[in-house]
Amino acid sequence: MTATVIDGKAFAAKVRAQVAEHVTKLKETHGITPGLAVVLVGEDPASQVYVRSKGKMTVEVGMNSYEHKLDADTSEADLLAVVDKLNNDPAVHGILVQLPLPKHLDSDLVINSIDPAKDVDGFHISNVGLLGTGQKSMVPCTPLGSLMMLRDHHGSLSGMDAVVLGRSNIVGKPMAQLLLNDSCTVTIAHSRTKNLADVVRRADIVVAAVGRPQMVPGDWIKPGATVIDVGINRIDAPEKGEGKTRLVGDVDYDPCSKVAGAITPVPGGVGPMTIACLLANTVTACCRANGLSEPEGLTA
Repeated sequence: MTATVIDGKAFAAKVRAQVAEHVTKLKETHGITPGLAVVLVGEDPASQVYVRSKGKMTVEVGMNSYEHKLDADTSEADLLAVVDKLNNDPAVHGILVQLPLPKHLDSDLVINSIDPAKDVDGFHISNVGLLGTGQKSMVPCTPLGSLMMLRDHHGSLSGMDAVVLGRSNIVGKPMAQLLLNDSCTVTIAHSRTKNLADVVRRADIVVAAVGRPQMVPGDWIKPGATVIDVGINRIDAPEKGEGKTRLVGDVDYDPCSKVAGAITPVPGGVGPMTIACLLANTVTACCRANGLSEPEGLTA
């Protein structure tokens, strides 16, 4: 048996098409164009690539993209002033401060200075609390993308046994909350979990988000289970030539794909969904700000 491969690239393209359709409707019917502002502090190369890609896709779906690039030595007061200005700008519906920030800046303080209604990353403490109590919130993009793919594959997730590997605030905890809200029975497992293999083996859904390359072997997967691999790890690939690397997930793909019912690849699985959900969150925030009905299928 070989698992169905859940193609994140194709699914993300579908989500972006839905977003673009909704943006067109907002413009034509209400004269509103959703706007996403991205704030980048410093010269981190990975962040620069990511911000460029976000800006490009924002424009492609018909939204306004606002980029604010600040020097690495920008003071906290100056950064907070930029966020404050964006909070008060009615043309901006989503605000994202690109992480990681330079060491001298307090990420929590900065994230929590964003208006929760514009916090399209879903990291603000208010959004965390709202999600945790099952209320309407902004949901972090990676867990939201993972949930969308699970719903698309299974229809209803009600009653399924789900194990989330990893307890980060960015993926693990919100993912568990979303699955719980969809009536799964949820276990959060981590490096200190006893009999980890046995815990994972009973799951109908495994979401791996630990950041350890190929940590989950094939014999941990229950036959027919759905595996969502959030990990993106770079490992040496001598077979490609000296000094070359390749991307792998947190699960050992080949053996796991022989046992699982469905699996996301790395790259090309959850990754593309993250930016697609950022765009979806921006449209949702725009609709909420204007008292309009939210786009169906694009929210949790």
